Amino acid sequence: MNAAGNSSGLGTGRPGTPVVFRNGTVLTMDDRRTLHRGADVLVVGERIEAVGPLPAVPEGTREIDATGGIVMPGMIDTHRHMWQTAMRGYGADWTLTQYFVWYYLEHGTHFRPEDVYAGNLLAAVEALDSGVTTTVDWSHGLQTVEHADAALDALDEVPGRFVLAYGNIRAAPWEWTAAPEFRAFVDRRFGGDRTGLQLAFDVTGDPDFPEKAAFEAARELGVPVTTHAGVWGATNDDGIRLMHEHGFMGPDTVYVHAATLGADSYHRIAATGGSVSVSTESEQSCGQGYPPTWALRAHGIPVSLSMDTSVWWSGDLFSAMRATLGADRAREHLEAHAGGETVTHSHLRAEQVVDWATRGGAKALGLDDRVGSLEAGKRADVVLVKNDHSPVMFPLLNPYGHVALQAQRGDVHTVMAGGRLVKHEHRLIGVDLSKVRRTVDSTVEHLRSRLGAEAWDQGMNPDVPETKMLDNPYTYTGYRTAATHGGRPGD
Repeated sequence: MNAAGNSSGLGTGRPGTPVVFRNGTVLTMDDRRTLHRGADVLVVGERIEAVGPLPAVPEGTREIDATGGIVMPGMIDTHRHMWQTAMRGYGADWTLTQYFVWYYLEHGTHFRPEDVYAGNLLAAVEALDSGVTTTVDWSHGLQTVEHADAALDALDEVPGRFVLAYGNIRAAPWEWTAAPEFRAFVDRRFGGDRTGLQLAFDVTGDPDFPEKAAFEAARELGVPVTTHAGVWGATNDDGIRLMHEHGFMGPDTVYVHAATLGADSYHRIAATGGSVSVSTESEQSCGQGYPPTWALRAHGIPVSLSMDTSVWWSGDLFSAMRATLGADRAREHLEAHAGGETVTHSHLRAEQVVDWATRGGAKALGLDDRVGSLEAGKRADVVLVKNDHSPVMFPLLNPYGHVALQAQRGDVHTVMAGGRLVKHEHRLIGVDLSKVRRTVDSTVEHLRSRLGAEAWDQGMNPDVPETKMLDNPYTYTGYRTAATHGGRPGD
């Protein structure tokens, strides 16, 4: 199945004819971040055969002219709620609280399996189009295993690598992870190979730590946990402390956002080798907390990038890189100005955010031996950024800066996923966009008719009900915290 690295359906067939990217600026993103100018990348089958100046290639090799372009690894998104993509832009003016109201308290139950399928299909195609070849589907809308099957069915239709982070925001994680139908789903869809599966749930900070059973289930299944940590009004330092005290923090744990944590929590994450998925567009817009890259750098915590959800933001990592540089540098300048100082050198460099968008994601997912860099023997996930019709593609002086601050999804010329060309000359290959559109239109019509025209329009700016949900958006538990809004524990 696709999540384990195979794919079927919308591509150009199994990799066969060797392909060489000729005469490009090559960002290998290897351990030394080797940069080649005027170099080549040879792909044979599903793997990268060689990188560098290659005067000779196998007979019959297909050549792709990369002159004037940048050849880089496929990008990796470690946190994307793909099931929500059919509602692209709907919540452009939402706060995080309004998001909770719409999905958690009111209308999230209206999503049928076919609606999860529609969102995943659109998101998967969009990811490839923008050069993202590995995506974590942070799928917390899986109310039933039928929804989960639909999510994977969509991913199986699209070439690329996808990781299903299985979650259900409407049920207690200690319950759904123990359900026989969930275990049967895992055995049926993943067999003996758990590659491509994570468990996705949050830790509220309840001192009884009911999430312990879900962590034990993940350990029993041999899969990592990804969790929204350090989210204002939802999760805080208590959750990190409980995870650590019970021995459930490790190198494969991915903490999403981690934007409102204290130094003690960052120390615990660093000490146990975990990583943080930063969604800068999300954090700086809807209120999880200030994007924490400055704190993560200070504590030596590995970083990957993610875009969160297209209900608000763009579905590409060019925007994520640009926003991350901007947020980190803005904070650095403001801190300096507050003390009467001036920043003379930027500490976060363009090269670093390109690394976070590629190798950082691979390391977070335990896939660094397979993807994230252009090295011989690795999976051929390759992106060519080139646009001969754009004045923005020249001069090409600082290639890392060009990727992070100049390029955009429209400049993605070619995308190769596992040795298969899935986009070339700025057009997706073998993708029936009319089918995707019809599928998504059906979901939009269902949701609009289910809510009614007035509620649908109102939903773009929903009222916040009289409720304590600001301190606990999770409907499956009554636990509340004093972390926000000046409440008292148990109020």
